Amino acid sequence: MYMEKRKKLPIGVEFFKNFKRDNFYYVDKTGFIRDLVNLRGSVNLFTRPRRFGKSLNMNMLKTFFEIGSDPELFEGLEISKEKEICEQYLGKYPVISISLKDVEGADFQKAHKMLESIVSEEARRFRCLLESDRLMPYEKNQLMWLMEGDFEKNISVHNSLRFLTEMLFVHYKMPVIVLIDEYDVPLDKAYQKGYYQGMVDLIRSFFSQALKTNENLYFAVITGCLRIAKESIFTGLNNFKVRSIADVRYAEYFGFTEDEVKELLDYYHLEEKYDILKEWYDGYRFGQIDVYCPWDVINQCDKFLEVRDAPMESHWENSSSNAIVQDILAIATETTKSQIEALISGEAVEKVIIPELTYTNLESEDLEIRQTYLWSVLFASGYLTDAGKPENGVHKLVIPNKEVFGIYEKRIRSWFKVKITSDTIRWKKFCEAVKTGDFLLVQQLLDEFMGVSISIRDTYVRKEMKENFYHGMLLGLLQVEGSWSVKSNVESGMGYMDICLEMPSAKIGCVFEVKYAENGDYNQACTRAMEQITNNGYSEVLRQDGMQTIHMYGIACYKKSCKVAYCLSTTLVSEGN
Repeated sequence: MYMEKRKKLPIGVEFFKNFKRDNFYYVDKTGFIRDLVNLRGSVNLFTRPRRFGKSLNMNMLKTFFEIGSDPELFEGLEISKEKEICEQYLGKYPVISISLKDVEGADFQKAHKMLESIVSEEARRFRCLLESDRLMPYEKNQLMWLMEGDFEKNISVHNSLRFLTEMLFVHYKMPVIVLIDEYDVPLDKAYQKGYYQGMVDLIRSFFSQALKTNENLYFAVITGCLRIAKESIFTGLNNFKVRSIADVRYAEYFGFTEDEVKELLDYYHLEEKYDILKEWYDGYRFGQIDVYCPWDVINQCDKFLEVRDAPMESHWENSSSNAIVQDILAIATETTKSQIEALISGEAVEKVIIPELTYTNLESEDLEIRQTYLWSVLFASGYLTDAGKPENGVHKLVIPNKEVFGIYEKRIRSWFKVKITSDTIRWKKFCEAVKTGDFLLVQQLLDEFMGVSISIRDTYVRKEMKENFYHGMLLGLLQVEGSWSVKSNVESGMGYMDICLEMPSAKIGCVFEVKYAENGDYNQACTRAMEQITNNGYSEVLRQDGMQTIHMYGIACYKKSCKVAYCLSTTLVSEGN
């Protein structure tokens, strides 16, 4: 049977040249080059959430502008239609390209060494300069020291980029393009490790010397997730242009547009997956364009090509640390938590967003500043997005999609678990009630627990998401009892039970089925839960494991209240009121 030969999905492909060389699928973003040439400043900062194509776009720029680039790499792409731009710029300029994503360490000295190492590695790409008849012998010596990473001999990492631009200009007689990717990662890591101010000073000096009043510089492009305040890092830079997720220009070049996702799905014959991909990975709004997270789309399509009905996964969430988001959610006030409650219910919250940030805002004694910083970082890093056009500086913020909803859900479950289990007496009563089948006490205590938790409101969020939320809260509560075996979504009989619990020493098993009681109709939701448990034979797996007593709980939840139905083995006992 003939199998169509398709291009490979570009999972983890970092270098632009590899797309054509190794036959990877490429979503054409080369129009970015045209717009950059026509609209750029001397220094151009692009801020986008992680995994939205910043690094690949930077490598594309390097590949296009750098002396010696292969024009064939751009044949058939959008930029190839721009004949004058290609004639003037393609392969015509020396390019310095570095990423600061690995500039970190347990202390400032180690991070400083990492920056030195990155600059030295980039300098070694220009070893041909050591043979140049345009450089003086002492300049070649300095360049050699830079390549060797010897920063003790007349050169420091502070002025290393400026020195390298000067040497390239002397050799090529052409101004230099500087590309700096992930500029804010060292600041994030430094804040977490406790040497933030030292790193601010280093990066400020590093940038200032290379980018400020440098006649050897043609232009620079910098990318990152957050826009760090100009007075903190970019002091004194002239013609400095910032393009954030709120800006209209360049919006379509980071992330996948609706049409690009449809085209990709059509190419791989996955058209029927459009709705589920949209629900999980769409929802971001850059400028005036709706955008999908490309990392999610590519990785999930790869899963579908392997197994057509593969489950949806949170690829973006799992691709790197969420430490800063975890930190700022941890300092949330009760008012902020109630607003997050509105968000997970599908509502919007209106907030003023700070366009320029500093990590020291997190430690401000002014509570309002700290909370404004929280919303601003959540917006800039992709955990919230605009629901429409901002008015008078006020943004209507919403959770973009189902994947990000799950991140908030986990954070809220963590709050819930800490708060509830700190009430040791009440929590132990709950565990004993679960063990003995005292369903009325289970209902009473769950009601009390939910009274101090965040709930899902009865809004337009899909019923499955509401049920998943309460399911997760109950699961976290049960898992704290370390001697119990607690599993979620366990296959049994003819279906999957929400929660399966075993107490091996006591030969006691429990089945939990959680339903959302739409419009507060607890009785109907409890009935559906119990019917699902009995009709699908959920107790069978517990019997097979040797459980002699089996408690079956059907739990209906609505806002901050619940009702519990119960039966022992297959005999219905009664329902709570």
